[in-house]
Formats: sequence, structure tokens, C-alpha cells
Amino acid sequence: MNAPLDMRARIEAAAEAYPDQRSAIMPALMIAQREYGHLTGEVLEEVADILGVERIWVYELATFYTLFHTEPVGQVHLQLCDNVSCMLRGAEALLRHMEQVLGIAEGETTGDGMFTLSTVECLGACEMAPVMQVGDDYHGNLDADRIDALLATLRAGREKADV
Repeated sequence: MNAPLDMRARIEAAAEAYPDQRSAIMPALMIAQREYGHLTGEVLEEVADILGVERIWVYELATFYTLFHTEPVGQVHLQLCDNVSCMLRGAEALLRHMEQVLGIAEGETTGDGMFTLSTVECLGACEMAPVMQVGDDYHGNLDADRIDALLATLRAGREKADV
């Protein structure tokens, strides 16, 4: 697999900001994920080759952090924290609510490919518990009404984009 030239250039430019190529793996993975949507084994190998680092180093980071996706996800990835602070503030009930509203179970994607619903161990935002990451944005102090409003906004945004 040969990475698109602009992606290769963006990864190389990002790597220049670091004294060691290994330190550039996370930014490189973010660039590759934006390009391809998720990180296949071929993409991980390409990132390693561009940076000139061990492939296992790239694989380890891509599979450790929940912000990287090695499988396809929906256009909107809903990642609900289920760590202790969020659990104590109702995350389990919110997960059940979202499963019912979206018609999918945790780990699944809606039939239209719009939403993927996941739980994650910790988003590091306990002060906003329960919290959910949507793309790069955090949404906290959630309850069923706030989630319903957020889902409606996300759906409306998609319908507007489809016009």
C-alpha cells in the first residue's frame, strides 16, 4: 500500500516537530485515521514505514488508545465513559437508553452507518460525569434528555449535510 502523497507529506511534516520519530507515532496515526476512517494493518505498516520505526510500536499505540479505530466506525462515534465516576452517576442507564433510541447494542453501528456506540474505560473528565466523547468533543453532565437533544442535533447536521 502506498499512502497518498499529501498524507505522507503531512506525516513527515508532523514528525519534524519531534526529536525522535517514535514520538510522532500518535500524530501520524491521527493523520492516517482522518485519511482512511480507520487503521487497517496495511495502514499501520505504512505509518511505520513513513516514520522509519518498528511496526510493533505503531500497532501497540493504535490498539491501546480508544481514539484510534482498527475497525470501521460510523460517521459519528459515540464513546460513553463507563469508569467508576461515570458509572456512579448513571452511565449504565444512559447506555441502555442510547441502545434503545439507536436500536443497536454497545459495539454496533446503526444500519445507516451514522452512529457507532462504544463504551470506554476513562475519558479523564470525571468532573463532568457522566461524560461521552463524540468525535473530538466531550459532552458531560449527561442525562437522557441531553443525550436525546445531542442525537437530534447530530442527525439534523447529517440531514443538512446531505442536502
